[in-house]
This record gives sequence, C-alpha cells and structure tokens, in this order.
Amino acid sequence: MRTRLTDLVGVRYPIVQGGMQWVGRAELVAAVANAGALGFITALTQPTPEELMREIARCRDLTDMPFGVNITNLPTINATPLAEYRRAVIESGVKIVETVGRPEDAVAEFKPEGITIIHKCVAVRHALKAEALGVDAVSIDGFECAGRPGEEDVGGLVLIPAAADRLKIPIIASGGFADGRGLVAALALGAQGINMGTRFLATREAPIHDNVKMQIVTNDELQTDVVYRPFRNTARVGRNAISQQVLEIERSGGTFDDIKHLVAGLRGRIVYETGDLDAGIWSAGQVQGLIHDIPTVAQLIERIMGQARELVSSLGRDLATQ
Repeated sequence: MRTRLTDLVGVRYPIVQGGMQWVGRAELVAAVANAGALGFITALTQPTPEELMREIARCRDLTDMPFGVNITNLPTINATPLAEYRRAVIESGVKIVETVGRPEDAVAEFKPEGITIIHKCVAVRHALKAEALGVDAVSIDGFECAGRPGEEDVGGLVLIPAAADRLKIPIIASGGFADGRGLVAALALGAQGINMGTRFLATREAPIHDNVKMQIVTNDELQTDVVYRPFRNTARVGRNAISQQVLEIERSGGTFDDIKHLVAGLRGRIVYETGDLDAGIWSAGQVQGLIHDIPTVAQLIERIMGQARELVSSLGRDLATQ
C-alpha cells in the first residue's frame, strides 16, 4: 500500500509504531521494521547518549529495514543535555526521527544532516507551525490517544481532516487505531498512515510484562483515566489504583507536589518490568476496547493490511452496485 508516507520513509506499509517510554526498544522496533512498517526507538528510555547509540546498533543487528528514533524536546535528561542525545542520533547514522515538543532545535540540527523529521502534534495550529519550520511530516494525536492528548479534547474524526485541509506535508493519524478499519478510515480522512502505540504494547515482541499485555486485552474502551488536567499537562493512562488516587487528589484541590510521588516515571517502568499493575501509572488509550489478542508484530501488521485491502475492495463493490 503506497502513500506519501511510505514513499517518504521507505517502508512497505503506512503503519508507524511511535515512541513509547520504557517500551521503544530494539526488539520491538526491529520486529516492526521487519514486518514492513516504521518503528521508533525511544531515545530517553536510554539513560545516556552512549547507551542510545548501543541500542541503535542493537536494532541494526536485528533488521536491515528503515527505523527511526523518537526524541522529546526536554532541556536535560538525567542531567545530560538533550543536544547530546540528538548528536548520538546523528553520529549513529539514523535517517528518520520522531520529535515531540518544540521542534526548532531538532530542525536546526537534523535537517542539515538529511534526516527526515516527523513531528508529533495535538492541534492543527501546532502542526502548521511545525510545517512552517520545515518538518517533513506530522503525526497528529486525537483525544483518544494514550499519553499526551493536549488540552483541546478534539477526537480524530474531526482533527485528522481538519489538519488535512490545511497542511501540505504528509499526516499520520494517531490515537484510536488498532486494525484495518482504522487504517482505511484514516486514509479516507486525509492521512497518509496511522500511528499505533497501545496496540503494539499487546504484541509478543513488546518488552513488557505479560500482565500488562493481558490487562490491555481484558480492558474495554472505558478503562482509561485522564490525569493532570488541572495542571494543563493532560495525560491518558490505564485505569488502576494509582490513577484513581491521583484523580481523587486532583478533585480535592491538590497540587502537583501532592501527586508527584505517585506518578514518577520510574514507577511506570516498574509496572512494565514486574507486571505489578498498581505500581505506578502507565499509558494506554481508549483503543484498548478494540484489542482482543497478543499476536506477533508480523501477524498484527499482516492482519491489518489484509483487513484494509478487503474493506476497500468490499466498499468498492458496494458502491458500484448502488
């Protein structure tokens, strides 16, 4: 299935596994690449730039297909300037990055190196600014998504075509995608591909505990919580005892200082590593309601593409008979 996205990044299928903290590691990214889609190593999962370079090399040992690195625009990580992580990406010869936050520094450093930049956005105005700055594509997150949906609460059914109407660069639809129906819908709305996070968590190659994968399969679309709303840093997470506690503190007028011990990022890592589902908060989208099994990455991508082809063919037949 050829789109402007597949042409831009050199993959077979318009499917992206976006960066996920603690999850975007070589074994998952390589499996996505080998299956014909685009995967991203999450830079800040690695504690140092040197370890990021080793993770990139490990991924290259597992695949000879294109993959990228996700890098968030924070001032520092573990007291290391983010510029050193960007330099590690460049020195490793990576040619595709997914950026989050303000894209100015990424554009200034990556574009002269011939690196393709896909910038994550949660609003059309942010996407337009990124386009003006020179990014090559945007991944636009609807309110359904796991992680950071922004503060405007616009779902993909409106956000994707609104972006498509105003942008010239390729758009990747993110938030709420798990199967071929979603891929066809995204293409119909004007996107050139889909970005999946939660769906890739529930695959055999995802480097997380099986308890988390099974919980995603068990959950329905209602089993998420939207936290940090009072602090204008909204995040969608899987519902558990910690997320419910956070919401209760927020409803009582608590400050971020009152919850920061509950939501520390390392606690989320413990969830993924030990399978203790109440050890911390962990990202999950409403798309949980569409996830019913734990396939290999290759099985998942082939299934999505098969569903999409059959759906397009079926719709064509139906429309031709009316």
